[in-house]
This record gives sequence, structure tokens and C-alpha cells, in this order.
Amino acid sequence: MFVGKPARKPALITLPLLAAALALLPCSPASAGDVAHPRVVSADPVATTPHVLDGIVNAFALIGGTVVVGGSFSEVRDAGASTRLPRSNLFAFDLATGKVDRRFAPRLDGPVYALAAGPDGSVYVGGAFVSAGGAPGRGLARLRLPDGSPVAGFSAPVNGGDVSSLVLHGGRLYVGGDFTGIGRTMRTALARVDAGTGAVDPAFTVTPGAGRGGELKIYAMAATRDRLAVDGSFTTLDGHRRPQVGLIDIAAARPSVTDWHTEAYAAACKEVFPTYVRGLDFSPDGHYFVIVTTGGAKGARKLCDSAARFETYSRGDAVRPTWVNHTGGDSLYSVAVTGSAVYVGGHQRWLNNPRGSDSAGPGAVARPGIGAIHPTTGKALAWNPTRDRGIGVKAFLAHKGGLLVGSDTTHLGHEYHARVGMFPLP
Repeated sequence: MFVGKPARKPALITLPLLAAALALLPCSPASAGDVAHPRVVSADPVATTPHVLDGIVNAFALIGGTVVVGGSFSEVRDAGASTRLPRSNLFAFDLATGKVDRRFAPRLDGPVYALAAGPDGSVYVGGAFVSAGGAPGRGLARLRLPDGSPVAGFSAPVNGGDVSSLVLHGGRLYVGGDFTGIGRTMRTALARVDAGTGAVDPAFTVTPGAGRGGELKIYAMAATRDRLAVDGSFTTLDGHRRPQVGLIDIAAARPSVTDWHTEAYAAACKEVFPTYVRGLDFSPDGHYFVIVTTGGAKGARKLCDSAARFETYSRGDAVRPTWVNHTGGDSLYSVAVTGSAVYVGGHQRWLNNPRGSDSAGPGAVARPGIGAIHPTTGKALAWNPTRDRGIGVKAFLAHKGGLLVGSDTTHLGHEYHARVGMFPLP
């Protein structure tokens, strides 16, 4: 049985040092966007991460020293092993050792698109399933670590669609997708629920309006101290024009749309992409955020196939990006901002390529499938581990020990790492 080329050990960090660093991690949940790195991660992935043997990885959550992985897959195995372990769209592994958790094996009857680390050793799971862990929980469930059983008392079944994004912030769970309601409460594509019970919060009523072609969906969300950033297929938020991206003041007793407004994503890309924003993430200090897109090469005047930085507390109707980095014709799906770098992933071939059109234009640099951008200049950093491009990176998670990467392909950093890999912080 083929078990893959053995991955070489990282040159810049030893496994004992990594384990020691991870042992210092707090047992509280880790959230995207709140982890600062003092430097860029190594380009040499660790040898220990498990392999996902089919499908795609869409999401990560880190609870203490346990990584929960969600996506659309059926089998996993430990690094260097041959035993295949059945897992229905969700599994967990130990961050320090990479060993798959044998106890956490809940069955989900549909794909997982989003995860959020919960309190008291639990994880919130969002997607297109009808049941999770043996109990009804359409589209949204809360499961216990380590056994995968549903947490008693939490109920938030989603109606009329699926869940594509989850953010836990301030004891409340923000839910985004293309649904029409949660439980018996009407909510269109965006809601806030009680983290303990799943009850819909009546104070949060921000409602998106349909995007081009009538599609309405929240693709990605991220939160900082007092702001929730949302992007997706919409043209308005609570009647305010907000083409594909907007900010919500979540510090107020009744959250409302801020006056931050950009027309940067109003222009159309290719016809097959009537809307084209995908991932977003805040900087650790919350002062800026970065959005990545698909859309097709359309030149530097449009933000198709690009990463763009915006300042969180800019005001007015004409907010422009601080910088834009174009791929020149390839989609970006995921982004992680750590302060020292902006990591981007998709099926791109290049960065620094505003004049490319499925070609390398002047100044383009090769960054197949994954790359890093300088947070201030907006130019590609030298970091270039490479990966099989496939569909693309669908999940990043920065943590104190490095950067987790989830995708649909099997080679990362010139080594065999099936769909899950991790770059350590040297």
C-alpha cells in the first residue's frame, strides 16, 4: 500500500522544541486573526501532520492542543502509517504529535464548511449536514471533545440553506451562509446565536440584500474587538449599499452597519463570477483586514483574483484599498494575517502580477498554490514553499506554533502532505 514519500524533518525547528512550545498553549479556544507571529513561518512543513486520503479540507479549529479538521472526506491516517481510519467529514488530531484522535469520530452526513473553537472543550460545526454526532442538527451543531457527542442544551437547526462561516466572539456565535432561518426565527444569511443554547439573538438583525443574479450568501466573516467584517454575495446590509463587503459595529447594544463603505468590489469580473469575494481575516491588532478573491483576470483596475488590504477604521463612501496584490488570473480562497505576513492560498501561479492575464506579466513572481505578502508594502515575500495547486487552499489557521494549511491536494513544501500540513514558527 502506498503511504507517501516520508516527509523530511523541518530544518529550522525540532520536534521536541515544537512539542515544548505547544505545551505552553492555553487551553482556551484559538480564533483566526488573533494570533501574532514575530516572524514568517518556516517554508519546511513538519513531518507529523496526518493525511486526509480523499476529498477536501475546508476548516480548522484549535481547542487547547487538539486540532479539529472539517471538510468533505471519508478516510484519514497518521503520518508514516498505513492504517486507514474512517472519518465522516470531521476528525481531530494532536497538534504536537500529529496523531489522529481515536475517540473523536462523530458521523456527519454532509460536508463541513466552517468550524469555531468553543468553550469547555467543544467545537461548533457548520455545513450542509442534517445530523451530527448521532443527533439532529441541520447545518449547525456543537460537539464535545474528545468523544464527538452533541453538547446538551445547544440547538440551532438551520433552515433553507447551509452554513459557510462561523465566528465565536464575546460569548456569542456569529453564523453566515445562505440560509433563511435558524430554529423558528427568520434570519437571512446572517445571524447571531447564544453560544450556550443556540437561541437566536433578537438584538442582532443586520440583514444582507441579494447580490448580482439574485444570489445571497455570506462567504466569510472575521471579528475584532468591536467590528465584524462580512463578505459574500450581497449588495446591501440593512439597506445600506455595501457591494460584497461591509463592517458591523458589534460593540453596540444593538449592532448596526458602520459607515465604512467601499465600491472596490462593485465592478463585475467574468460573467461566471457575478460575485467574487471569498476569504478575509483581520490583523492581530484589528487595525486592518485583508480580502482575497476569485473572478478571472481583468487587469489592475479591478480586484478580481487579488488580495487587498483595507483599514478597519477608515470612514466614508470611498474607502480604497491600502494595497492590492494581483495573481494575474488565478483564484485566491483563503487568507491568514499574522502581523509579520499575509498568507494567501488558492490555485494561483503568481503574485505581484497586475498586468498578467493567465500569464506572467512584468514583475510577476512564481508562488504556486501558496504565498506570503508583506503587510505594509503589499509585495510578495521571499517565502515560497509551493504546493500542488488543485482547487486551492480552503483553510488556514495561525497558532502560536505555526500555520496550519488545508486543501484538496497531496504535496506541500515539496513533500507528501495529503490535504493537511503545518509550517512551524522558527
